[in-house]
Amino acid sequence: MNYHQFRSGSAVLVAISFIGSSALPFISAAPTYAQTSFNDVPSNYWAQSFIQELATRDIIKGFPDGSFRPNDAVTRAQFAAMLSKAMTKSPIRDSVTFVDVASDYWAAPAIQKSYTLGFMAGYPGNVFNPTQNIPRVQILVSLANGLNYTTTASPDSTLQTFSDASSIPSYARNSVAAATENRLVVNYPNVLFLNPNQTATRAEVAAFIYQALARQGQVTAIPSPYIVGQSISNPPPQQDSLRIPAGTTIAVQYSKEKILLGPNETVPLTLTVARNIISSQGMVLIPINSQVVGELRSVQGGAQFVARELVFPNGQRTALNATSQVVTRTEQVDKGINVGSVIQNAALGAAAAAAIAGVTGDRAIATEEVLGGAGLGALLSVFVGRNSVTLSSINPNTDLTLTSNSDVLLRSSN
Repeated sequence: MNYHQFRSGSAVLVAISFIGSSALPFISAAPTYAQTSFNDVPSNYWAQSFIQELATRDIIKGFPDGSFRPNDAVTRAQFAAMLSKAMTKSPIRDSVTFVDVASDYWAAPAIQKSYTLGFMAGYPGNVFNPTQNIPRVQILVSLANGLNYTTTASPDSTLQTFSDASSIPSYARNSVAAATENRLVVNYPNVLFLNPNQTATRAEVAAFIYQALARQGQVTAIPSPYIVGQSISNPPPQQDSLRIPAGTTIAVQYSKEKILLGPNETVPLTLTVARNIISSQGMVLIPINSQVVGELRSVQGGAQFVARELVFPNGQRTALNATSQVVTRTEQVDKGINVGSVIQNAALGAAAAAAIAGVTGDRAIATEEVLGGAGLGALLSVFVGRNSVTLSSINPNTDLTLTSNSDVLLRSSN
């Protein structure tokens, strides 16, 4: 993705309606039926005030079950819908037809409005990618550009506020600096960490949008220790460490649909965290796209993944004692079988690759990239002449959900 092809990011809240006419007031009056409290946004939740105030003004909505789902990811279409509810100004350009946004798509009017007002843009080839999740940095770029914010100081000087300023993409630095000067940036749980490339959540987008409205005098400023640059009497709570309790479930994913493991085989494997792990207070303990480093082992009765380290998106690492269930599924490889059907979209342990090559006689399999692929030649001799071999077959995206076996202490900046 070429970030330089667009000047604003995007993404928003899922069940939200939008204003159909730019002639309507900037902030619509709250209808008497508007839901203003949610069963998963307690009064002590860090973004509760931002969420409640926007809900009161009918800019955002919850779900039929009474939830808000503050930690869900936000898509470009959802962000466009929220912008269309909250922002109005004179259009700066004509509408455009995006090839992947049908005229009857639920967010089509909002996408056109966000484009013509200058908040959002597309990708080369008039592509909009409406279902693509949006990172925090693109939300800030969108708001800063759409509201014509500029910097008064050196961007590099302003961005020194953030301990992870080096992670801000070069295309976004001026806009993020402008957003920072205008107090649009809200960083939870650590005000010093922007986490620019982390997918924006519904709560975070609500906070950013509210700050943009407050900067324009449309709403009353909310005191929060997580607003960058806001002077308040109560500093953010100091949390030297956060705890992931034993028994926590961690959903993971992998780039292949199948992993084949040979008899008595252990291979190195790195999995990706599939969704945020959230504390009961709404804090992100393990961000989506963190890496779990460990190994996949043959064990009695099947195969099991054993984690040993957690690597966060910002590069920080911590030990992790977690395991998957024992996977008992097997796959039999017989002489004469179609090798392509066996290895399609699969990752292979070295022993599994040698077994397939030895049984089928297809030596090309030994040249494939395999997990822990050392010693294929020696392993091959073990299986040559066999008519059949049984391999462990693992679907990493469904079989390897992890359970932590002991508490994990994290630094709050994770």
